Amino acid sequence: MSIFKRIFRVTQAETHALIDKLEDPIKMTEQGIRDLKKDLQQAMSSLAEVKSMAIRTRRDADNKKKLVADYERKAMMLLQKMQGGELDSTDAERLATQALSQKEQLATEAVQLSQDAERHEQMANQLQANVNKIKSTVTTYENDLVTLKARARTAAATKKINQQIARVDSSGTIAMLEKMRSRVEEDESLATAYGDMATADKSVDDEINKALSGGSPPSTSQSLLELKQKMGMA
Repeated sequence: MSIFKRIFRVTQAETHALIDKLEDPIKMTEQGIRDLKKDLQQAMSSLAEVKSMAIRTRRDADNKKKLVADYERKAMMLLQKMQGGELDSTDAERLATQALSQKEQLATEAVQLSQDAERHEQMANQLQANVNKIKSTVTTYENDLVTLKARARTAAATKKINQQIARVDSSGTIAMLEKMRSRVEEDESLATAYGDMATADKSVDDEINKALSGGSPPSTSQSLLELKQKMGMA
């Protein structure tokens, strides 16, 4: 494989990947539903035309059949009048023959129109089935679109939350908490050390003052005697 073919395939694959990223399934579904609705409108228009043609053809066939019966009735009436002496036999037979000829022609046309009407009705039934199928497909796609939108919103929210959690972990928040904990523990240790040092210094001062005072503090009786002497009571 030449280098140019490989470059072309790589470029083609990247292009397809880019197109896949650009394709929004929700928008594509909405466009598909719009296209189906256009097809449905066209199918319904065709169905209406074919049904109208079938109705018109069937009506024409029925009218032809009525005319067939009417011409047969007229031929019979002509023969009856000939038999009753009301019409000349030659004229009666000629007119009756013409009536029968019209009857046969109309009967042929009626048969043809009936066949055409049956074909139109069959076509209308097929179109009706297609219309029903498109309607069902549109309904299914619309329901799927509602579900797809709900899933998309849920997925987007979950993705956003997960991204935020990932950013929190990756930003070193846990490491910062550990560092803060170490600093607090260090400050607590220093505070304890300074407290111990202050207690030690106070004890040394107390010992020095006690040594300089020359003994233990006076008892309660001695203090009372000194107070009486001061007041001139002793």
